[in-house]
Formats: sequence, structure tokens, C-alpha cells
Amino acid sequence: MPSTLDASARRPSPADIRRWRRYLADERSEAAVYRDLASRRSGEEREILLALADAEGRHEQHWLDLLGDHVGHPMRGDVRTRVLGFLARRFGSVFVLALAQRAEARSPYGADADATPQMAADEQIHEEVVRALAARGRQRLSGTFRAAVFGANDGLVSNLALVLGISASGVANHVVLLTGISGLLAGALSMGAGEYVSVRSQRELLEASTPNPATKTVLPNLDVDANELTLVYRARGMSPDEAQNHAHEVLSGLAVDSAEPVDGVEVIDEHEAVGNGWSAAISSFCFFASGALIPVLPYLFGLQGTTAVIVASVLVGIVLLGTGAIVGLLSGASPLKRALRQLGIGFGAAAATYLLGLLFGTTLG
Repeated sequence: MPSTLDASARRPSPADIRRWRRYLADERSEAAVYRDLASRRSGEEREILLALADAEGRHEQHWLDLLGDHVGHPMRGDVRTRVLGFLARRFGSVFVLALAQRAEARSPYGADADATPQMAADEQIHEEVVRALAARGRQRLSGTFRAAVFGANDGLVSNLALVLGISASGVANHVVLLTGISGLLAGALSMGAGEYVSVRSQRELLEASTPNPATKTVLPNLDVDANELTLVYRARGMSPDEAQNHAHEVLSGLAVDSAEPVDGVEVIDEHEAVGNGWSAAISSFCFFASGALIPVLPYLFGLQGTTAVIVASVLVGIVLLGTGAIVGLLSGASPLKRALRQLGIGFGAAAATYLLGLLFGTTLG
């Protein structure tokens, strides 16, 4: 690929100038995004984001050198970059980092002869840097937030399918409403009970696998020659020699300072990561119920027949698009594609149930 000097030596065409000015505007916008994000961060993350902004500044200088007297009035970045800057200034969240990750992945420099190989490599590395920063943000998202998205989605799809299937069979409006409310309560209770059992069982398994804290108190009384502490470490996967050496170090440490915690025997509380059974159950119940309520709303307000079916489908479709877009952002994928996929899956399940309702209604009628 030609260097900056090679490109500037030839007379640029109007198309070249337009493209370079567009690149220049995009680089300036991206640098502003990183600076805005950095203003909401501290410590290492702030330093990383500012370093990314500096790198975009180097790319900006490349296009300034090529343009020379053709720089003209500053152009605005593309719509995506401007939206990203707007979000960065007002939110600065993991969603903005996920969007920035996608923006870096769309860099055209790899196929542009006027961009240096170093610039194309920079953009690929920037994508990985932003991916890592976004991953940090995703890890900081609470499990409750993720449960809200997926729990509500389950309620939406399952209750829409149930309501449409019953409605298609031709039963009275109050029967559809009763069925929808029953589906809401049954699904929410099932989700809550299942979450409680899951979390509670996991905590009980952890308790059964956690070393007994009282073990520390008997270590000073062990027979040093027999050293049965070696067996503990062998049972935990160490080789005989490693177990013997480690046990010797532990017992030697007791003689030096009995107040020191015993390595390998102290309790590591993992229960906090698992969560509380009751809070998990209540959260799952509420999230599922909030989604399952939406398909029932038209019937609660007295709508009937085809009108109620259409309104319920539209309401659920809007929420499915929203939850799909959120999942797409969190995963670093295209929000639009994930939203449409979520919509397609949800409506596919509902349509299948609706057709079965029509079939059974015709057969039984």
C-alpha cells in the first residue's frame, strides 16, 4: 500500500478528497467519543480510553496530511458515530462500548489503498481493546438485569402463544382473559419455584463441598510424623510429594505464628456469587409476570376477537424488539438483527399455537 507521501505526491481526485474528508470527520468523532467515555471513568479504564483517543488523533493527522489545502470546512461524522457520541456524553455505559466495538469492526482501512497498514492494524486492535472494556462492563451488570430481560421475554412469548391459541379456538372473551391470567400466574410461580430450588440446591452443594472451619483448630495437635494433613491435600488433587511439602509448610507456619490463617483449610465463601434463593425466586416471578401481562392487556380493557389478537401481537412485538436489541448490544452483535430474530422466534411460536387453536376450534366445534 502507498505511504502518505506516495498518496500526496499524486493529484487527488474529487472522489479521493470527499473520502478523505469523510475519514477525517469520522476519526475526529471517534476520538471525541473516547474522550467523553473517559470523562465518566477513572483509573486504568480512563487511561485506556484516552490512549484510544490519542490513536484516533494520529489517524486524523494522516488524513490532514493527505488533504493539505483541500481540508475545507470541518465535516460531521457519519450518523452512527454521531449517535454514539450523543450516547457517550449522556450515558457512558456498557451499551455505548458495545456500539463502539461494532464501529471499530466496520473500519474500511483494510481495503483502502490510501490508509497505511499500521492504521488498519490499529483499528483491529482498537476493536479488541473496546471488546475487553465492554466485557468488563458486561461482568459488572447484575444478574438481576439479565434475569429481567430473559424472564420478561419468556413471559411475553409463552403467554402470547397461550392467549392466541385459546382465542383462535373461538371461546368467549372472558375465557381468554381467565386463561391468560392463569398462564401468567402459573408461569410466574413455576419460574419462581424453579429458581428457588436451583439456587437453594446450588448453595447446599457448596456447603457440602466447603471445608469445615473447625478443622483449623485441631491442626496444632496433629502428629507431625504421621502428618495426616497430607491426605487432605492429596484428596484435593495434589500429588503425594506436593501434598507432603504443602502440609509441611502449613504445620511449620503454625509453629511460627499460630495467628496466621491456614492456607488451603480456611473457608472461602462462594455463596454470595450464587445468590439468595428467595430473592432469586421473587425476581424471576416479577420479571416473568411483567412480560406475561402484556398479551393480556387488550382483554383486560375489553377488546375482543381479531382486534384483541392484533393489539396483543403489536404490543408484544414492540417489547420483543426492545429485548432483542438489548441482548444484541450486550453480546456485541447487531441490535437490529437480534431484535428481528427475537421477534421472529416469538411470533413463530405464537403463530404455531394460533394455528393449532384454529384447528382444534374447528374440530371441536
